[in-house]
Amino acid sequence: MTTPDPVRVSILAPIYNEYDNLPDLVAKVEEVMSAQPNSWELICVDDGSRDGSDQRLLELAASRPWLRPFFLRRNYGQSTAMQAGFDAARGEILVTIDGDMQNDPADIPRLLQMLDERPEIDIISGWRKNRQDKALLRKFPSKVANRLISSVTGVRLHDYGCSLKLYRREAVRYVKIYGELHRFIPALAHEYGARVMETPVNHFPRTKGVSKYGIDRTIRVLLDLMWVKFMLRFLHRPMHAFGGIGAAMFFPGVVILMYLAMIKLFGHADIGGRPLLLMGVMLTLMGTNFIGMGILGELLTRIWHEPGGKAQYLLREPIQPE
Repeated sequence: MTTPDPVRVSILAPIYNEYDNLPDLVAKVEEVMSAQPNSWELICVDDGSRDGSDQRLLELAASRPWLRPFFLRRNYGQSTAMQAGFDAARGEILVTIDGDMQNDPADIPRLLQMLDERPEIDIISGWRKNRQDKALLRKFPSKVANRLISSVTGVRLHDYGCSLKLYRREAVRYVKIYGELHRFIPALAHEYGARVMETPVNHFPRTKGVSKYGIDRTIRVLLDLMWVKFMLRFLHRPMHAFGGIGAAMFFPGVVILMYLAMIKLFGHADIGGRPLLLMGVMLTLMGTNFIGMGILGELLTRIWHEPGGKAQYLLREPIQPE
């Protein structure tokens, strides 16, 4: 059994119904990467395409040993396809790129050089500064979303949606992505100590195939953003989230019930028909439930981190001065 040749750069491209773009993508990546010194591979993950993209990938890979196609059983979404690429990659540097030829593979050598010149940087994120998309349907919602994501996550990027990104393998070793979380990888990796920078990259209009983006994706991104916010802030302290909400409900509820008890005992007032009684009971019960959820969250966090679980912290090698 032969051992595969070592690979320094793994280029990952999720593919969904890109039959017409695949030959151009493969040819352009080959042209660009063959002219630079790094060993490399191109991983194309077919995400359940229905237009024959899988067969075209097989044809292209037959004469190209550096092209490694993978085929998902159904359409799972871009994040899952990208995670499959991360799992299959052999390189120490991971490059993600769209399969629709709107990203420019010619940018990759320049970004690799930037990463080599900046050993303190773990992730380089592309910025489609001159984005070639429709202003109303794509560019304006994207601009709003990028500002919102930057504000929520604390990692300020102009363009979270740009697929062209470079990662050192160590930076994303512990990052797992689901849903639409692929666009949040810089923020998720930053939580593990990754250092992120952004640089302008080329962007081209789509000339073949059909865009898969719609307003429904924007809604899914906003929902995922809420999860990312919770995960970044409360993953290691769930009691601060659920306990805070519970306390805000429980103590006012107790005060209301104590007030009603006082006027019942000493004022002989009828409190059975008062809406205030129902409010006090509901607030107390809901507050108790939220506090209980916080306690359960804390127990699960300790089970996760303690024997056999996930490390609570990560160590890194210091950067040696030149």
